[in-house]
Amino acid sequence: MVRGFFIILMAQKLLLLRHGDIGKQYQDRYIGSTDASMSLLGHQQVRSVRALLDTEGPCRCISSPMARCRETAAAVMETADMDFTVDPDLREIDFGQWEGMAFGEIQKAFPGEISKWAEFNADFAFPGGDKIGDFQERIVGVAERLVGNPADTILVCTHGGVIRLLICHFLGLQPRHYILFRVKHASLTTIELFGGSGILAGLNETGRAE
Repeated sequence: MVRGFFIILMAQKLLLLRHGDIGKQYQDRYIGSTDASMSLLGHQQVRSVRALLDTEGPCRCISSPMARCRETAAAVMETADMDFTVDPDLREIDFGQWEGMAFGEIQKAFPGEISKWAEFNADFAFPGGDKIGDFQERIVGVAERLVGNPADTILVCTHGGVIRLLICHFLGLQPRHYILFRVKHASLTTIELFGGSGILAGLNETGRAE
């Protein structure tokens, strides 16, 4: 009984924050390597989630190098004192020729590739973009570094696809199950770590009325 209580107290906490909205021109389109900035709405969304972060008290912030994530981190750190670093491996997957396209457009232009993508096979590569297996390996490397980080509570400013794969990794789910999780803009996903494994303690917390 005492031992279990001690383990709970010693949990490391990851706060995974997706960047805010990036504008109507990108809505419902696949945006990975495009270095888009946050819209005015995105900045408002991030300000709304700051109160939640203040209660968690993260002491370290790690961000994707993409502008929308660095802007998210900067907005959060206006009211919080944290060590800040950029990890290039936190960037989103590169959709290659599918960048900026809607699903219907992809389905029409690449009918033979859709089913392969749906299987989330590690050997599948987006035309002119990343291979899924390479993306998975990159995110596993991120996860291992997060586990080895000495900070008790870490804020990670990144992308929806990265967050969904990190959830699968820490919960011991197959990567293809990433489709089971919807991650909203400027929402907080909380994972409590016990060694290399974790539990999902919060999902899509925004601090704002939906």
